[in-house]
Order: sequence, then C-alpha cells, then structure tokens
Amino acid sequence: MRGFNGRMKTALLFGMAVAFLAAVTLAGMVFSEEALLTDFSRKNLGPGIPYLFGTDWLGRDMFLRTLTGLSVSIRIGLLAAGVSSVLALLLGVAAATMGKLADSVITWIIDLVMGIPHILLLILIAYACGKGFKGVVIGVALTHWTSLARLIRGEVLQLKEALYIKTARKLGVSSFEIAWKHMLPHLFPQFLVGLILTFPHAILHEASITFLGFGLPPEQPAIGIILSESMKYLAMGRWWLALFPGLLLVLTVVLFDVAGESLRRLLDPGSAHK
Repeated sequence: MRGFNGRMKTALLFGMAVAFLAAVTLAGMVFSEEALLTDFSRKNLGPGIPYLFGTDWLGRDMFLRTLTGLSVSIRIGLLAAGVSSVLALLLGVAAATMGKLADSVITWIIDLVMGIPHILLLILIAYACGKGFKGVVIGVALTHWTSLARLIRGEVLQLKEALYIKTARKLGVSSFEIAWKHMLPHLFPQFLVGLILTFPHAILHEASITFLGFGLPPEQPAIGIILSESMKYLAMGRWWLALFPGLLLVLTVVLFDVAGESLRRLLDPGSAHK
C-alpha cells in the first residue's frame, strides 16, 4: 500500500509540474500581442492590482511579458531538447554497434564538444547560424547531446553482452531487428528521462545567451531580453522588473527538474518505494 501511495504521489507531482508548464506555454502564446502593448499613462507602476508584476518604462504589463517570455523559452527548450536527445540516441547507438572506427570517431567528437567551454561553443554556433530563434535552437541542440549519448552508448554496450541478445544473433536475427525490438524498448526510459532533464539546461542557456545579446532579437519578449533590459533600471529602485521574471524562470527550471525526476521514479517502480 505504501508503494502504491508513493507512486500515486509521484504521478500527481509529475502531472502538476507538466500542467503548470503547459499552462504557462499556452498563456504566453495567447497573450503575446497584449504583452507588447505600450501605455505611457501606466508606466513604472509597482506590483499590485491589476498589474501583478508591475509595469515597465513603456507601460507594458510585466506579468504578460514574463508569461510570453517563458513561453518562448519553453518552446525553444522543447524543440532543442528533442533534437538534441534524438541526436544523442542515434550517435550513442551508432558508437556501440557500428564497429571500433565509428566508436572512436563518435567518442572523439563527444570529448571535443565536452572539452570546449559550453557557453562559448553555444554562442559561436548560435551566432554562426544567424542568431534569432533558429540560431538558438541549433546552438542549444548541438551542445546538449553529449552526456546522453555517452549514457546510451554505455547501455548498448551492456546490452550487447546480454544472453538474450547473443541468443538472437545465433538464431540469425538481423542487427536492425535486434536494435529495434530488443534494444530500443530498453533504452526508451533513459532516453525519455534524458529528454526531459535536458529542458532546464536548454532554457537556462537560451536565457543566458539572449541576456548577453547573442540569442533572440531585442524586440522579442524573451526572459533573457527582459532581464537584460531591467539591469538599467535596478539602480532607480524598479526591482520588480528583474525579480519576478527571474523567480518565474527559476520556478520553471525547477519544475522541469521535478518532472524529470518524477518520471524517472515512475519508470523505475523499485525507486518509488524508497
């Protein structure tokens, strides 16, 4: 009974985290136009009713701007993490199954990418791809696959030594069929958890390079842009311009981490009893 209650609590926690993130994403998309509206009659208002997060120097509603910025960050994180995780799965499986040459080349690429300072490589790739939405997605995707690829490679190397895999080979089952029917179902939980845990890293790095001016364009209400612009006004006492967007960014990252950890526990029934 305790194990059942533990799994129910874990599932509820996962559902609440996903529901909140989905609500923020949809709300940001719905209010994207309202977030851009300026009204000088309400500029520099502190937090309160009806402007929960106050307004900025152009009279824009900071609550709506923050929701829109988080929505953009979450969409970038989802897309970049998805591409990155698929790339990690393909290269991890290829390294473990396509011979020593492929393994050496892919392992060398992993070591090379991990050896370069992460934020520097991300900025270079995003800048080379023209910055903006496309550049940020490509940059984040190409810099976040290495750890998961190394994990999947290790899992496949262990699977190759399993008795049922060796038996399938002796029975004449093709390598593709073994990978598709026997390896991928085993790798799916690691892939799914790795995919979700990549989201917070993707969101933080998107906000970081946008804050530094190498990401999304200034006219887009992204969290990095909001925080970057607010730095000019903190000395004037307008603390709400940075505090609330920063707190919601941290909350979003924490919820992605909670969702990933909850999913890991759900996919591993034994851990739910702990």
